[in-house]
Amino acid sequence: MTAAPQPGFEGFELSRVDVGEVTLRVRTGGSGPPLLLLHGYPQTHLMWAGVAADLARAFTVVAPDLRGYGESSPPATVPTHETFGKRAMAADGVALMRRLGFDRFDVAGHDRGGRVAYRMALDTPDVVRRLTVLDVVPTAEVWARADARFALGYWHWGFLAQPEPIAETIIGRDPEHFFLDAQFGGVLRGFRPEAVADYTRALHDPAVVHAICEDYRAGAGCDRQLDEDDRAAGRRITSPLQVLWAGRGALPAWYDPLEVWRAWGTDVTGQAVDSGHFMVEEAPAATLAALQAFHSAGS
Repeated sequence: MTAAPQPGFEGFELSRVDVGEVTLRVRTGGSGPPLLLLHGYPQTHLMWAGVAADLARAFTVVAPDLRGYGESSPPATVPTHETFGKRAMAADGVALMRRLGFDRFDVAGHDRGGRVAYRMALDTPDVVRRLTVLDVVPTAEVWARADARFALGYWHWGFLAQPEPIAETIIGRDPEHFFLDAQFGGVLRGFRPEAVADYTRALHDPAVVHAICEDYRAGAGCDRQLDEDDRAAGRRITSPLQVLWAGRGALPAWYDPLEVWRAWGTDVTGQAVDSGHFMVEEAPAATLAALQAFHSAGS
């Protein structure tokens, strides 16, 4: 696909890849061991612009939009919300990498992308070589530990999970205010202008807003249940797992991230990054260094 070079992704190829149920917008660049990068809410793959080129010096970097986000197509909506669940999104990632010729690869995911990444490691342990999750704890842990702090601080979890069309109707009146200002105090507007423009364009699409709501409905339902099923069955993440969290974010105030994740993985390491939640944009050098050190190990 011919397109003007995207700042931060110089030398990357932009494509649309059919992975079966949906078609993903993807940027691919670099050479070396494959590394799949998964973005978070309410962003697109352009959140990785501050680190992608540096990672591409040592890795083949693959950065898609999650299904329904950005310019990736949405699936049909079903009453159980499973078509927007993390199992389905993880299967997209596996299918994408196989289409690109990679049967085994590393994966790093921020926020919602982190939830997709750890679900991928649980569902397809033979596929994920090394795993990084950025500023998340497992979905089942979030809901099980929910308290007044969570209700006030992460209120969007419960709001977006409300039955259709409650959230869609309210957000539709001013999606920019909801996604870029109301929740994050306008912090996203200070990030790379090309990325912010991409987010803004997508968030004005009612289909993207609906997909985001379905993502959170899945989180409150099928995603949480899958986690609980895995915990009850004693299934754990066997890939080496790196946990990175925002030192100035909510996670270390509410949880001990390493303690939480050590109940879910067999080989867990990690550290805080001196940043707010949006670690890749707020502290790109520190985040990059942590990713490079971990994913270069054993290559």
